[in-house]
Amino acid sequence: MTTKLEDKHAGNGDLVGEGQPYLGEKYQTNGKPVANGRGEISVKQEANGKCGVPRKSLNMYSWQEIQKHNQKADQWLVINRKVYDVTGWANKHPGGSRVLNHYAGEDATDVFRAMHLDLDIVKLYLKPLLIGELAPEEPSQERHKSSQLVEDFRELRRTLEAMNMFKVNPVFFFLHFAQIMILETLAWLIVWHFGSGWPVTIFISFLLTISQVQCFLLQHDLGHISVFPKSKWSRLMQKFMMSHLKGLSTCWWNHRHFQHHVKTNIYPKDPDINTGPLFVNGYLKPVQNGKKKISYINYEKQHLCFYMGESLEPLSLSYRVLEFAWVSSFYIHYFIMFGPFYGIFGTILLIFLVKFLESPWVAYVTQMSHVPMRISKEENRDWLSAQVLATCNVEQSFFNDWFTGHLNFQIEHHLFPTMPCHNYHKVAPLVRSLCAKHGLQYVNKPLLKAFGDITR
Repeated sequence: MTTKLEDKHAGNGDLVGEGQPYLGEKYQTNGKPVANGRGEISVKQEANGKCGVPRKSLNMYSWQEIQKHNQKADQWLVINRKVYDVTGWANKHPGGSRVLNHYAGEDATDVFRAMHLDLDIVKLYLKPLLIGELAPEEPSQERHKSSQLVEDFRELRRTLEAMNMFKVNPVFFFLHFAQIMILETLAWLIVWHFGSGWPVTIFISFLLTISQVQCFLLQHDLGHISVFPKSKWSRLMQKFMMSHLKGLSTCWWNHRHFQHHVKTNIYPKDPDINTGPLFVNGYLKPVQNGKKKISYINYEKQHLCFYMGESLEPLSLSYRVLEFAWVSSFYIHYFIMFGPFYGIFGTILLIFLVKFLESPWVAYVTQMSHVPMRISKEENRDWLSAQVLATCNVEQSFFNDWFTGHLNFQIEHHLFPTMPCHNYHKVAPLVRSLCAKHGLQYVNKPLLKAFGDITR
């Protein structure tokens, strides 16, 4: 179903709410926005025809038509009832092309709002992709979704925004970062003062393990939020934490992690559960492997080595020279710090020992909230239901918050990825109340039970 609709102002295809400024941008032939010096013009002015913006004719589409465009070579998204053709843009998407493809042919309003920090920037790239909107008789979401549940969730988000729950406290992250630097410095001072004997080596390995884990947990938050006024400084901080202090590629991490967030526990779209051939998670993959008689290890014993395989995955080195340099700087700074005491071979062994101690900690913290939960094929659920079914929390305490880096509030983190972690405990009661209203089970476990559920 494709008919024509007269759009009274060209600015109605953006994703900010009514009353937000329209930038009146122009576009080059390649679709990129360029500055034109017009300044900000309100939507109201445009609607009254004061800006001289020509009326734009948009197609109207049914959900039946939109859902046909769900292939890699033909990708449409619906956001706030607007239809966008993102096929040509997908390979330029900063979060990776797969993230867009995972939502092709679906309503992506809530996931779009959840994953983007600055809508004013993103809308510049969306405008040239606008091809139409939903027909007036079509619901705002696919027909199988509960419109009341979706609206209640969006109202919750508006409430949290009014409460400034998405506002970052830089002091919190500075103290977290200071903890990491103090641990690394203390490890070096101990070796410098007491020598490199085995007792000292084991002790500093524990200090460096704590530093590595806390570094991983901190950069996890930095990958989602903007601590500094300009997001590029937050990205630089994430590279420093993830690549220089941790030794992993931020591009590799972000592209995998964004897929995990948008399609949590959906096989094969979530790379965190697509861990074959070494491990098979949930009920779908084991059955599939069993029918095909595929067996790489004794899967009945996979829990014995699961934590090692999860954390010591092969490092995916980026083809970018700068990314490779960032990752290499991790090993360089370790050799500079500990090479004079242990030599080259001894420093390599120290790094391996730290990674060996770190692996079960990271694996259990990152997997406790997802592996025991529902793992399924694509079901195209609403944002709230999809995240609550695939995610669980761990009870709050000072130790649990520190030990998990606030990943014990995974439900809140997955619903609002751009919210700073120090606010999760404040919004948890509101999320729990909304789940109860719509009959969704809000799972909150003790820490040891969450760890045990991974093995079970």
